[in-house]
Amino acid sequence: MTIWTDPSRFRDEIRKGRFNAPTIGQCPGYTQGNLAILPRDYADEFLRFCRLNPKSCPVIGMTEPGDPRVPELGEIDLRTDFPAYCVFRDGELVDEVTDLHRLWNDELVGFVIGCSLSFEEALQDAGVPVRHISQRTNVPMYNTSMANHRAGRFGGNTVVSMRPMSAAQAIRAVQVTSRFPSVHGAPVHLGDPAAIGIADIESPDYGERSEIRDGEMAVFWACGVTPQQAIRSARPSLAITHKPGYMLVSDIRNSHLAAF
Repeated sequence: MTIWTDPSRFRDEIRKGRFNAPTIGQCPGYTQGNLAILPRDYADEFLRFCRLNPKSCPVIGMTEPGDPRVPELGEIDLRTDFPAYCVFRDGELVDEVTDLHRLWNDELVGFVIGCSLSFEEALQDAGVPVRHISQRTNVPMYNTSMANHRAGRFGGNTVVSMRPMSAAQAIRAVQVTSRFPSVHGAPVHLGDPAAIGIADIESPDYGERSEIRDGEMAVFWACGVTPQQAIRSARPSLAITHKPGYMLVSDIRNSHLAAF
């Protein structure tokens, strides 16, 4: 697969239908984002939900009602710039599409949420390997038993992404990712998956399996797929998210999100 380096050109490929795959490894150095699109009368509640659950839902961009653009992140159109979208009706996943022109209307508000793929460059620079990158697979993601803080109609449980590491690598990963609160920050759990309600670590709910080798532990980060569980709780007549792993690549550099 071609690795793109320019976010604008990469988004143009997506708009033209020439790229439809997970965005892991694309445009190194640039921030990737998750998506939640909701009717205007749900937007304030959802924003409050994000503020109450900042590890899972760090908002890095938001649209005006009916406007698909997110100028603070670049020349972006939320209707076209993700490789794949999930469509929810009354809280149920009903379709996957590759653009939103037919679904978009003047009552919709879009939220771009920070993505843990954005701190993986810093992990690798610190000498911490990232298994799904070396395997060329989508990051494994799991539903958990960890309840979100409820905001009005939005509730549900947290979704996590997982990266296998040795104990020493996990300690370094905590140090590195703590500097990136806008893209989920430090891990939320290390070790026993059953402790957070994951029955089978070999079978992710989203993405693809990552091999856990002898001497390694599972390290879990809050994940921007969490809004999909909140949408199932709130049951709006229409909601749209990204397909897990199929992200927006913005014009913002990862280094600009680091806290010092």
